[in-house]
Amino acid sequence: MMPHIRSFAESDCLRLVEILERNGQYSYPVAEGPEAMCRFAACDVSIFLVAECDGQIQGFIRAIYDGSRALIHLMSVNPEVQGKGIGGALLAATEAELSRRGASGASVTATENSAGFWEKHGYGRLPVHLMLKTNFISNSGL
Repeated sequence: MMPHIRSFAESDCLRLVEILERNGQYSYPVAEGPEAMCRFAACDVSIFLVAECDGQIQGFIRAIYDGSRALIHLMSVNPEVQGKGIGGALLAATEAELSRRGASGASVTATENSAGFWEKHGYGRLPVHLMLKTNFISNSGL
């Protein structure tokens, strides 16, 4: 199953949320939901790619490169097709785009469940702690 990799489109949002939910990755809609997807895609530093197989969206990846550091934020593949090369194809396309933009490498936020995938693709574990603060986004629309 060779996926077609393309850029995100706003019409992809509902299917991407469905994939996130099926993978237990939709716990913070402010950062992962449709509005956040559209905001992310509008940023000049973002890379937001979608994988399609037979015309059906099966996964996506989000990354940034700010001119100094590259970070892969999120990848999610439909559980029904995991292990069929879709994640690897998304990662390869993202790494190619990061390289084209000048990045020499990338870091990734991974869970214990996904660490094996990343290690298989050459990523190593670092002794760091991911810190998160979520309460500075207000409901005032700003």
